[in-house]
Amino acid sequence: MKKSNLIMLIAAILPLGLFLFPLWKITLEAPQYPTPLGMYIHINDFSDDHPHDIKNINLMNHYVGMKYIPEAIPEFKIFPAGIIITTVLGLIIAFVGNHKWFLAWFVLMVVLSSAGLYDFYIWEHDYGHNLDPKAIMKFTNPDGTQMGFQPPLFGTKDILNFRAHSYPRLGALFLALGIIGGFVAYFIGKKNLNKH
Repeated sequence: MKKSNLIMLIAAILPLGLFLFPLWKITLEAPQYPTPLGMYIHINDFSDDHPHDIKNINLMNHYVGMKYIPEAIPEFKIFPAGIIITTVLGLIIAFVGNHKWFLAWFVLMVVLSSAGLYDFYIWEHDYGHNLDPKAIMKFTNPDGTQMGFQPPLFGTKDILNFRAHSYPRLGALFLALGIIGGFVAYFIGKKNLNKH
């Protein structure tokens, strides 16, 4: 097997790490919580950083009218299927394809990952801004508009007395390495072709 095809093979397998490790983590720090509240986002589930973190986040969010963090969202079925399909496609390309196919897989993975990030942003926006008008507590911005409680997509943000952190985890690293690997396979395949 050519070196480029072998790299493509490894690149196609790496995104499966999303089934073993979390994709993202959101952490909330506040004076009233000596231990920060944390939530891991997996490719097919949410999980607590510490026992009952999601339950405590939901109880806290209820007061300002935010929706409960759902146990299941449509993406939890779509994303795993997408990763399995692209992995199988990548493996087929690794065995029978050339460097142009490697580039096509790389572009496909970049597009799908970007769409996934955008979907995550839209979910966060709806979660933080589509508030229940009957909420116990209401907060407004200085201009009188309703305050939103959207956590950051990436980075750190202060929300009232909370500091929210949102960063990728090990699953996202596996995905990124797989995507980069696809481009490396294309580059090496093209380089080898130019030598002949």
